[in-house]
Parts: sequence; structure tokens; C-alpha cells
Amino acid sequence: MAYQKLQVGLASVVIKSDTIPIPVESSSQISGTATATTVNKLEDSSAPFTSAELKTGAIVVNNTDSTIAEVTNVDSSSVLSLSQDIMASGESYTIYLTPQLNKSQGCILYIPTDGDIKVETVSGSEVTYAGVKGGTFLPVQVYKVFSTGTTVTGDIIANW
Repeated sequence: MAYQKLQVGLASVVIKSDTIPIPVESSSQISGTATATTVNKLEDSSAPFTSAELKTGAIVVNNTDSTIAEVTNVDSSSVLSLSQDIMASGESYTIYLTPQLNKSQGCILYIPTDGDIKVETVSGSEVTYAGVKGGTFLPVQVYKVFSTGTTVTGDIIANW
């Protein structure tokens, strides 16, 4: 009997958000550590933030506490304005420079526990899959996993 084999090349833990898509692991990235604590800002005195490289909408992930925000402005070569207050001094971050890649690629999800999961598909459909079984894959090209409407707990894994 033939079966379909899932073949993925990249994977990452999903940070659920009602507004921010899942960052694509293969997109261009900048990493570092925040050197100051300012509300809704990412400050890194050693960072080479440039408006040529960073654009509004780039996704910032706080690797220390698994929070997520978008860049709303490049204030200077060492300061970014963010859509959420997620950074404090000493916390590490990764900035995904090309989040729009996921709109064309999408990802499939590994679901760790039983529950409901609300997603936005690459075509823009918002849908809630009720009663998804844990330990399975959701074979839908996903762009975003909503925090509101998702009852699945544990680490949902995005696979590209």
C-alpha cells in the first residue's frame, strides 16, 4: 500500500499571534542581544540596523521569552520601534527581514496536543479546525496561527 511521505527541510516553533505571521526560517536574519530597555523599542548598541536592510513589517522574535513583534520604524542604526513591548536589556533576538516569503510558501503544522487551532491560510482564509488530534500534521498551507481561538497547547511546529 502506498503512503504519502512528509518531506520538510526547515522547522521552527510557532509563536501564536493574532496579527503577526509565522516568520520563515529561511528568510534573511539579523541576531543579537538588546542593550537597553525602552518601551516598544529594540535597542542594540552593536547592531547595524539600516533602513536599506530593515523595512517596516520585519518580524522580531524575542528568543529569551518567545514573544513576537513587527518593526514599525527604523529610528537609528541601533534603535528600532516595535509594534509590541517585547524586549529588555540582555534578551536575545532574531529579526526576520523578509516575512512576506511565507505568503507564497506557507507551512504545514505539527500539532502536539488535542484541541482547536485557528489559522490564516496563504490565500487569506481564516478558519478554525476543531478537534484536531495531537501528534498529527495539519496538511494546510498556513501563514499565521492565531492566539485567540487556538486551544492547542505545547509547541506547535511550523514545517517548510
